Amino acid sequence: MIDLGVSKLALIGAVALIVIGPEKLPGVARTIGTLIGKAQRYVADVKAEVNRSIELDALKKVKESVETAARDVEQSVHSTHSEFEKDWADTTASLSDHTSRHDFEPEGPQYQHPGKKWRLKRGAMPHWYKARHGVKTRALSSAARVARFRPKVSSNV
Repeated sequence: MIDLGVSKLALIGAVALIVIGPEKLPGVARTIGTLIGKAQRYVADVKAEVNRSIELDALKKVKESVETAARDVEQSVHSTHSEFEKDWADTTASLSDHTSRHDFEPEGPQYQHPGKKWRLKRGAMPHWYKARHGVKTRALSSAARVARFRPKVSSNV
């Protein structure tokens, strides 16, 4: 950059005062200031655009690396899934062969329909489901029910 000191600026100002004249010097100084400001804004815009393009390139690289990582994970999941399917087919084939030879009795308790156990059936329903579908969650006493549905009496009599 050009090295301008105070002495050089004073010399330029004195020459400009003599050449341009004292009447036109303020207008010329304003015009020069405006042009310098526009030039600085243009340079700042160019710098910002370059920085944006650099960041965009960096983001593209990050995006590509994430996409390749996702593809690798997807391939590993598919290979694991196919291995699991193969193992499952082998296991079920041997199990079906074993079941056809012997009567297979499952171990552990069997499922029984709750039947008349309505509390068990009602308790299995989540509270949010009851609230959404208007299922009663609390029992009201008869006095509370009467108080709830009693007509309002106005006191303007």
